[in-house]
Amino acid sequence: MRIGLQVPRFTWPGGPAQIGARLAEIARTAEDAGFVSIWIMDHFFQIGYVGQPEEPMLESYTTLGYLAGVTKRIRLGTMVTGVVYRHPGILVKEVSTLDVLSGGRAYLGIGAAWNEQEALGLGVPFPPLKERFERLEETLQIAKQMWSGKVAPYEGKHYHLAETLNSPQPVTKPHPLILIGGSGEKKTLKLVAKYADACNLFAQMGIDELRRKLDVLKGYCQEIGRPYEEIERTALGTVNLSPGNTTAADVIKTCRDLAGLGIQHVMFSMPNVHELAPLEIFGREIIPAVDKL
Repeated sequence: MRIGLQVPRFTWPGGPAQIGARLAEIARTAEDAGFVSIWIMDHFFQIGYVGQPEEPMLESYTTLGYLAGVTKRIRLGTMVTGVVYRHPGILVKEVSTLDVLSGGRAYLGIGAAWNEQEALGLGVPFPPLKERFERLEETLQIAKQMWSGKVAPYEGKHYHLAETLNSPQPVTKPHPLILIGGSGEKKTLKLVAKYADACNLFAQMGIDELRRKLDVLKGYCQEIGRPYEEIERTALGTVNLSPGNTTAADVIKTCRDLAGLGIQHVMFSMPNVHELAPLEIFGREIIPAVDKL
């Protein structure tokens, strides 16, 4: 079982002037504790599940580039890129750049996007869900073409690229891992089977529902003749390691339950991560206990 860290909130003591230093401290502490990955939400306004829209929110790829410079080993990704926020060719270039500058540590986390408020607020077109999924599939095709080294036109329904030149290519071979976030059974999991190296589900869905989602994914893999085991199964959850809340033993049990389903990589967000103590508890008590699951 691998453990990752999601950082979804930057409302910390000291305000904006201290966000950079605090984030670097969090990332280095997580790396030293044995976390294998760190993830930033691709949002421009804070989301309701975490806080208020006007709370501090950093642009994800600028933030990941900063994290690449202050860490050495931890892998870096968005949880997950909203497909409509960037032109696909530029997105692939951004992830390629992150991979090169980090020495091969980038994921491409991607999904169909959902937060209409921030898109319209900042003037980003936000088409209907059906079109967003069409754009997601075309973006995945463009990423595969650009990372294959093939320089040729791409003609899709929504995107038209005259020349898929991508130099330098990523350090990661054959390309950075593509993680698709979401649990939709008709489209999302089908795209995972067809294009992705990893999926991401919400841990709070519960064991029975997670098992069912993974069975759906397995079925799609069987339909196209792809080995299910090729796909890294990940889950995202939240823990509050503080007195009177979640304990290390609780987290270990959660990891054991998820491992029993075949989940291989769990990303946790923590409301008090800026205090660093939760990361140290993970490194001292949790990561060693779940390493062999």
